[in-house]
Amino acid sequence: MTHQDDPFAAALQTAHAWVRMVAQSIGTDDRVFAYRVLRSWLHAVRDRIGVSSSAHLAAQLPEVLRGMYYEGWVPGRVPVPHDVGAFVAQFAAEAGIEPDDVPEIAGAVTRALNDLFSPGQLNKVSAVMPIPLFRVLSGDLDGAKVRRSAPTAYSKGNGRADADRLAHLEDRVQVLGAAVALLARGAERLPIDEIEDDRMASAAQQAHRLLLAEGLVGADGAES
Repeated sequence: MTHQDDPFAAALQTAHAWVRMVAQSIGTDDRVFAYRVLRSWLHAVRDRIGVSSSAHLAAQLPEVLRGMYYEGWVPGRVPVPHDVGAFVAQFAAEAGIEPDDVPEIAGAVTRALNDLFSPGQLNKVSAVMPIPLFRVLSGDLDGAKVRRSAPTAYSKGNGRADADRLAHLEDRVQVLGAAVALLARGAERLPIDEIEDDRMASAAQQAHRLLLAEGLVGADGAES
Protein backbone atom coordinates (compact mmCIF):
# COMPACT_ATOMS: atom_id res chain seq x y z
CA MET A 1 0.00 0.00 0.00
CA THR A 2 1.41 3.39 -0.97
CA HIS A 3 1.46 6.38 1.34
CA GLN A 4 -1.25 8.04 -0.73
CA ASP A 5 -3.53 5.01 -0.34
CA ASP A 6 -3.22 4.87 3.44
CA PRO A 7 -6.16 6.77 5.00
CA PHE A 8 -4.39 6.81 8.37
CA ALA A 9 -1.03 8.09 7.17
CA ALA A 10 -1.63 11.76 7.95
CA ALA A 11 -3.02 11.00 11.42
CA LEU A 12 -0.09 8.73 12.25
CA GLN A 13 2.41 11.27 11.00
CA THR A 14 0.94 13.97 13.23
CA ALA A 15 0.93 11.65 16.25
CA HIS A 16 4.56 10.76 15.62
CA ALA A 17 5.42 14.46 15.39
CA TRP A 18 3.86 15.10 18.82
CA VAL A 19 5.74 12.18 20.38
CA ARG A 20 9.00 13.45 18.83
CA MET A 21 8.49 16.87 20.38
CA VAL A 22 7.81 15.32 23.78
CA ALA A 23 10.95 13.18 23.43
CA GLN A 24 13.03 16.24 22.54
CA SER A 25 11.66 18.16 25.52
CA ILE A 26 12.46 15.27 27.86
CA GLY A 27 15.90 14.85 26.29
CA THR A 28 15.57 11.26 25.11
CA ASP A 29 15.68 9.31 21.85
CA ASP A 30 13.35 6.66 23.29
CA ARG A 31 10.05 7.31 21.53
CA VAL A 32 8.30 4.50 23.40
CA PHE A 33 9.21 6.13 26.71
CA ALA A 34 8.14 9.55 25.42
CA TYR A 35 4.75 8.14 24.39
CA ARG A 36 4.32 6.46 27.77
CA VAL A 37 5.11 9.70 29.60
CA LEU A 38 2.76 11.70 27.38
CA ARG A 39 0.03 9.15 28.05
CA SER A 40 0.64 9.42 31.77
CA TRP A 41 0.45 13.24 31.65
CA LEU A 42 -2.82 13.19 29.74
CA HIS A 43 -4.46 10.57 31.95
CA ALA A 44 -3.38 12.22 35.20
CA VAL A 45 -4.82 15.54 34.03
CA ARG A 46 -7.91 13.98 32.45
CA ASP A 47 -8.91 12.33 35.70
CA ARG A 48 -8.80 15.62 37.61
CA ILE A 49 -10.82 17.91 35.40
CA GLY A 50 -14.51 17.92 34.56
CA VAL A 51 -16.13 16.28 31.57
CA SER A 52 -16.51 19.52 29.62
CA SER A 53 -12.90 20.61 30.22
CA SER A 54 -11.73 17.12 29.32
CA ALA A 55 -13.57 17.24 26.01
CA HIS A 56 -11.97 20.60 25.16
CA LEU A 57 -8.53 19.21 25.99
CA ALA A 58 -9.08 16.05 23.92
CA ALA A 59 -10.12 18.16 20.95
CA GLN A 60 -6.57 19.57 20.87
CA LEU A 61 -5.04 16.14 20.32
CA PRO A 62 -4.28 14.36 17.05
CA GLU A 63 -6.83 11.66 16.25
CA VAL A 64 -4.53 8.77 17.20
CA LEU A 65 -3.63 10.30 20.55
CA ARG A 66 -7.26 11.21 21.22
CA GLY A 67 -8.12 7.52 21.29
CA MET A 68 -5.35 6.94 23.82
CA TYR A 69 -6.61 9.87 25.89
CA TYR A 70 -10.06 8.33 26.35
CA GLU A 71 -8.73 4.84 27.08
CA GLY A 72 -10.13 3.68 30.42
CA TRP A 73 -11.89 7.00 31.08
CA VAL A 74 -15.08 6.84 33.18
CA PRO A 75 -16.89 10.22 32.98
CA GLY A 76 -19.03 9.46 36.05
CA ARG A 77 -15.93 9.13 38.25
CA VAL A 78 -14.23 12.43 37.46
CA PRO A 79 -12.82 14.59 38.77
CA VAL A 80 -11.04 12.44 41.33
CA PRO A 81 -9.83 14.07 44.60
CA HIS A 82 -7.00 16.53 44.07
CA ASP A 83 -4.42 14.86 46.30
CA VAL A 84 -0.82 15.64 45.34
CA GLY A 85 0.51 12.30 46.56
CA ALA A 86 -2.06 10.31 44.57
CA PHE A 87 -1.43 12.48 41.51
CA VAL A 88 2.34 11.87 41.66
CA ALA A 89 1.85 8.15 42.33
CA GLN A 90 -0.48 7.72 39.33
CA PHE A 91 1.85 9.63 37.04
CA ALA A 92 4.89 7.65 38.18
CA ALA A 93 3.15 4.29 37.85
CA GLU A 94 1.87 4.92 34.32
CA ALA A 95 5.11 6.50 33.14
CA GLY A 96 7.32 3.85 34.75
CA ILE A 97 9.45 6.40 36.61
CA GLU A 98 10.31 7.17 40.22
CA PRO A 99 7.93 9.55 42.05
CA ASP A 100 10.77 11.99 42.70
CA ASP A 101 11.27 12.28 38.92
CA VAL A 102 7.65 13.21 38.21
CA PRO A 103 7.92 17.03 38.45
CA GLU A 104 10.91 17.19 36.10
CA ILE A 105 9.40 14.81 33.53
CA ALA A 106 5.91 16.31 33.81
CA GLY A 107 7.35 19.79 33.38
CA ALA A 108 9.12 18.73 30.19
CA VAL A 109 5.89 17.31 28.78
CA THR A 110 4.03 20.50 29.74
CA ARG A 111 6.58 22.63 27.88
CA ALA A 112 6.18 20.50 24.76
CA LEU A 113 2.38 20.59 24.93
CA ASN A 114 2.42 24.34 25.42
CA ASP A 115 3.96 24.58 21.94
CA LEU A 116 1.64 21.95 20.46
CA PHE A 117 -1.70 23.07 21.90
CA SER A 118 -3.59 26.12 20.72
CA PRO A 119 -2.53 29.32 22.55
CA GLY A 120 -4.11 29.55 25.98
CA GLN A 121 -5.14 25.87 26.25
CA LEU A 122 -2.84 25.16 29.18
CA ASN A 123 -4.19 28.24 30.93
CA LYS A 124 -7.61 26.63 30.73
CA VAL A 125 -6.19 23.46 32.29
CA SER A 126 -4.54 25.41 35.11
CA ALA A 127 -7.83 27.24 35.76
CA VAL A 128 -9.61 24.00 36.67
CA MET A 129 -6.81 22.34 38.63
CA PRO A 130 -5.63 23.26 42.14
CA ILE A 131 -2.38 25.21 42.29
CA PRO A 132 -0.33 22.39 43.93
CA LEU A 133 -1.13 19.96 41.09
CA PHE A 134 -0.39 22.43 38.34
CA ARG A 135 2.88 23.32 40.07
CA VAL A 136 3.91 19.69 39.65
CA LEU A 137 2.89 19.78 35.99
CA SER A 138 4.91 22.95 35.58
CA GLY A 139 8.07 21.23 36.80
CA ASP A 140 8.14 22.29 40.44
CA LEU A 141 10.98 20.11 41.73
CA ASP A 142 10.15 20.78 45.38
CA GLY A 143 6.36 20.75 45.70
CA ALA A 144 5.78 17.01 45.41
CA LYS A 145 8.87 16.04 47.42
CA VAL A 146 8.15 18.43 50.26
CA ARG A 147 4.52 17.41 50.48
CA ARG A 148 5.38 13.70 50.72
CA SER A 149 8.34 14.10 53.06
CA ALA A 150 6.92 16.66 55.48
CA PRO A 151 5.15 14.16 57.78
CA THR A 152 8.37 12.20 58.39
CA ALA A 153 9.76 15.11 60.37
CA TYR A 154 7.28 14.20 63.12
CA SER A 155 7.98 10.62 64.07
CA LYS A 156 6.79 10.62 67.68
CA GLY A 157 3.37 10.85 69.28
CA ASN A 158 0.75 12.51 67.14
CA GLY A 159 3.25 14.57 65.12
CA ARG A 160 2.77 12.61 61.91
CA ALA A 161 -1.01 12.81 62.11
CA ASP A 162 -0.79 16.55 62.81
CA ALA A 163 1.49 17.03 59.82
CA ASP A 164 -0.89 15.06 57.60
CA ARG A 165 -3.81 17.18 58.75
CA LEU A 166 -1.82 20.36 58.17
CA ALA A 167 -0.85 19.29 54.64
CA HIS A 168 -4.47 18.39 53.91
CA LEU A 169 -5.63 21.75 55.25
CA GLU A 170 -3.08 23.56 53.08
CA ASP A 171 -4.39 21.72 50.02
CA ARG A 172 -7.97 22.71 50.82
CA VAL A 173 -7.03 26.35 51.40
CA GLN A 174 -5.25 26.41 48.04
CA VAL A 175 -8.28 24.89 46.35
CA LEU A 176 -10.47 27.58 47.91
CA GLY A 177 -8.02 30.21 46.68
CA ALA A 178 -8.13 28.79 43.17
CA ALA A 179 -11.94 28.79 43.23
CA VAL A 180 -12.03 32.41 44.41
CA ALA A 181 -9.56 33.36 41.67
CA LEU A 182 -11.82 31.74 39.07
CA LEU A 183 -14.80 33.72 40.33
CA ALA A 184 -12.76 36.93 40.36
CA ARG A 185 -11.71 36.40 36.74
CA GLY A 186 -15.29 35.68 35.77
CA ALA A 187 -16.44 38.89 37.48
CA GLU A 188 -14.22 41.13 35.36
CA ARG A 189 -16.36 43.68 33.60
CA LEU A 190 -17.07 43.15 29.91
CA PRO A 191 -19.00 45.55 27.66
CA ILE A 192 -21.65 43.01 26.62
CA ASP A 193 -23.96 41.81 29.41
CA GLU A 194 -24.72 38.45 27.78
CA ILE A 195 -21.03 37.63 27.45
CA GLU A 196 -20.46 38.72 31.04
CA ASP A 197 -23.25 36.45 32.25
CA ASP A 198 -21.79 33.50 30.32
CA ARG A 199 -18.35 34.18 31.74
CA MET A 200 -19.64 34.39 35.31
CA ALA A 201 -21.63 31.18 34.86
CA SER A 202 -18.60 29.36 33.45
CA ALA A 203 -16.35 30.62 36.25
CA ALA A 204 -18.90 29.62 38.89
CA GLN A 205 -19.22 26.13 37.40
CA GLN A 206 -15.45 25.65 37.33
CA ALA A 207 -15.12 26.90 40.91
CA HIS A 208 -17.88 24.55 42.03
CA ARG A 209 -16.19 21.58 40.34
CA LEU A 210 -12.99 22.34 42.23
CA LEU A 211 -14.78 22.55 45.55
CA LEU A 212 -16.90 19.46 44.80
CA ALA A 213 -13.83 17.39 43.95
CA GLU A 214 -12.31 18.24 47.32
CA GLY A 215 -15.53 17.57 49.25
CA LEU A 216 -15.73 21.22 50.31
CA VAL A 217 -19.31 21.51 49.06
CA GLY A 218 -22.09 19.07 48.36
CA ALA A 219 -23.59 18.40 44.96
CA ASP A 220 -26.25 21.04 45.71
CA GLY A 221 -23.62 23.67 46.49
CA ALA A 222 -24.02 23.53 50.26
CA GLU A 223 -20.86 23.56 52.37
CA SER A 224 -19.82 20.14 53.68
